[in-house]
Amino acid sequence: MSENKVVVIGELNVDLIASGMTTSPQLGHEVLATDFQITLGSAAAIFACGAAKLGCPVTFVSQVGEDEFGEFCLRMLRRAGIQTNKVHKTPRLKTGVTLSLSTPHDRALVTYLGAIAALEPEQIPLAALDGHSHLHMTSYFLQQKLQPAFPQLFAEARRRGLTTSLDPNADPALGWKEEIRDVISCADILFVNESEARQLTKQNDLDQMLRVLGEVVACAVIKLGAKGAAAIRCGAVEFVPAFPVETVDTTGAGDSFAAGFVYGWLKRRTLRECLELGAACGALSTLQAGGTAGQPDEAQLTRFLAAMKPRAPL
Repeated sequence: MSENKVVVIGELNVDLIASGMTTSPQLGHEVLATDFQITLGSAAAIFACGAAKLGCPVTFVSQVGEDEFGEFCLRMLRRAGIQTNKVHKTPRLKTGVTLSLSTPHDRALVTYLGAIAALEPEQIPLAALDGHSHLHMTSYFLQQKLQPAFPQLFAEARRRGLTTSLDPNADPALGWKEEIRDVISCADILFVNESEARQLTKQNDLDQMLRVLGEVVACAVIKLGAKGAAAIRCGAVEFVPAFPVETVDTTGAGDSFAAGFVYGWLKRRTLRECLELGAACGALSTLQAGGTAGQPDEAQLTRFLAAMKPRAPL
């Protein structure tokens, strides 16, 4: 098995990003942005690019439409060094699109699912898991036809010796049905943000949220944005503050965080070290617009941590 080789099964879309707005968008009102660009989007792709930038070989399994946006996604993944021969192209569907409206502190997302919602379990070759060390999956609620296969895919990965992680992302319906707990319990690592953790656990206190999640999954990580991040593993709780940076765009920061955390996990770092690596990757990703442009490589991550926290070796 190739050391630290990661397979990502998830959604693919382009991001249309309007950034630099001083106020949040409101229906019926026009808000000016200071920048706009088209970038590779999706939680899965941003994670994959972050892991690849850190030196992890990455294989991507997904589906796009046979259109210009689909070709753009594949081209950007290949440019990042990610293997794309397991990404299906279909002429009957359009590639997904997310419109991201970003202020320095938060963002609003509007997503057209397209091919994302139509990826079926039969399109996922289980042999694609072989030769990898870790499986990462994202956006449970968006991948509507793939949802029933999440537990099976995690079980297959574990049977083949992989560790696993899940970032379910937000439920657009805000339902967080009880079945999601069964899916979460199949993964080794759960990533959620504070709002998602609150909805999932029905708790408001951070410690209680961690305790509840810690009873469901082996390692639960709550991303707290500008406040930092917290995690629980085997009953032990750790918290790290966010690194102070001049934020340009928060798009994909949580996925860059997850890439840094998994990078540390695969190197068998302590829980606190994994959180610090994740926080550093998340912070650096916000220095440029888009989810992937600011992601660090290993050398940049080492220098950043040395400057911010001299005693935290990489």
